[in-house]
Amino acid sequence: MKPVDPRLLRYAGAARGFLAASALIGVVQTAVTVAFAWLLADAVTGAIAGRDVAASLGGLLAAAVLRGILIAASDAAGTRAAATTGMQLRSALIAAVARLGPDWLAQRNQTELAVTAGHGLEALDAYFSRYIPQLVLTVIATPVIVAVMWWQDWPSGLTAVVTLPLIPLFLILIGMATRAVQKRQWQTLQRLAARFADTVQGLSTLRLFGRDGRAVDRITTTADEYRRETMTVLRFSFLSGFAMELLASLAVALIAVSVGFRLLSGDLALEVGLFVLLLAPEAFLPIRQVGVQFHAAAEGVAATEDVFDVLDEAEGVSRSSSERSETKRVSRSSSEGARDRDETSSDDRRLIVADLRVRDLPPVSFTAEPGTITLIEGPSGSGKSSLLAALRGASAFTGASTFGGRDVRTLDPAAWLAWAGQKPGLLRGTVAENVALGDPAPDVIAVRSALDAACAESIDAERELGVQGAGLAGGQAQRVAVARALYRHASDPRRVLALDEPSSALDPETEGRLWRMLRERADAGATVVLVSHRRTARDVADQIVMLGVGV
Repeated sequence: MKPVDPRLLRYAGAARGFLAASALIGVVQTAVTVAFAWLLADAVTGAIAGRDVAASLGGLLAAAVLRGILIAASDAAGTRAAATTGMQLRSALIAAVARLGPDWLAQRNQTELAVTAGHGLEALDAYFSRYIPQLVLTVIATPVIVAVMWWQDWPSGLTAVVTLPLIPLFLILIGMATRAVQKRQWQTLQRLAARFADTVQGLSTLRLFGRDGRAVDRITTTADEYRRETMTVLRFSFLSGFAMELLASLAVALIAVSVGFRLLSGDLALEVGLFVLLLAPEAFLPIRQVGVQFHAAAEGVAATEDVFDVLDEAEGVSRSSSERSETKRVSRSSSEGARDRDETSSDDRRLIVADLRVRDLPPVSFTAEPGTITLIEGPSGSGKSSLLAALRGASAFTGASTFGGRDVRTLDPAAWLAWAGQKPGLLRGTVAENVALGDPAPDVIAVRSALDAACAESIDAERELGVQGAGLAGGQAQRVAVARALYRHASDPRRVLALDEPSSALDPETEGRLWRMLRERADAGATVVLVSHRRTARDVADQIVMLGVGV
């Protein structure tokens, strides 16, 4: 674990500013520390000699107040820098994920990524407010104070120079062991979060098959493992603190014994000896604090390493791939989406797929014409859903696919495609908000019309849904998802309407109504791509594309 990862300075401008501020505060703190020690030594020796020490006491008070202000300023700057840096790293992480694309994201554990971007980056508070200031202070204060000690009393300075390297040596050795246990703790936390999210998502299925108790036991086991890893980290932290304190105490004791003997023999003035004794603990204090705060900051640093890995991977993407990914980002403005639609030929609204291959699946070729329904059939695993994922930019592919004469990889999927997948993907909120998702100015009448067209007449548009659309049955949720695609298609009928198994949770009567609705849309000029394993879908299809045949 590097004290300060150069990538942190590259990806977060706030970190660079905070380092500069910490250096400035460190310089002033060092000067105040030396002045405080000198004024205190002068006040004590002056009182013993019977001199007026009012000026020294006033200086001591001013130095103490100034030191307190500097510590408070360092804490405030650290807290602010942690918040700003966390925000900058989250923004950079989101931009990197967008550049890497949905295909990359689909291969990652998204829960672990969320834990890293959330809890992990929040742990940067200790790193910025405590660890970095102590590290900077160590670099500045320790050599300056040792130099002042050498200048005033070279034997004491020599003792400090000889004993000081022992502390970072032990710190490195303990840090290497701490890094390993801290990494295990962080990975266990990510695994615990991922397991909990997966269990919550599939809780209804687990209860249906009586496996909910087993899932709870697995979460309990992982939680216990995380507890043990946390206690191991704390054990190493206490060991490190003990080692730092012991070594520093022994070093200061050596200096104190040497000064004491030379004071008794008359070889050293009382004022100089007291000044050196007051400086000795201050020379060791910053490096001791670095060792203590190292453990408090370890979790945040471990999280930033995961973030940096993603950012580095995104930087490794070629310029052309990066530019292409930027055009596919869902966060593009509505004006940019409108421009994409305008650039797409209004005369040629054909979707042409030529030898499109996703990973090692067989290539697919077909042409979907306006006014037709293209039915995609094939056994499970033949690549039906992967085909739609490729068209909407969620999966990389080879071959060619064009809409309106333009490569779909250069188009914003939202500009030319209205789709509904096998998972409804509903969010917390009203049914109407889910249907009009992404529309900055929802049309209430159009929402109701889309629900009616999706055979969801009985569903109240103002009905409140829970997390992941809780509150609707499977068939109802599916119809709301289809309504969302129909709503988007109605806003621009030039879009391709693509539905992936839209009737898998519907009864035969509702399914028949859905097929008739799609037929009406196609007869009105819509280009419809339908993925379905239901044989009844053939009755409304104009062409059938079979996948996995003969493979």
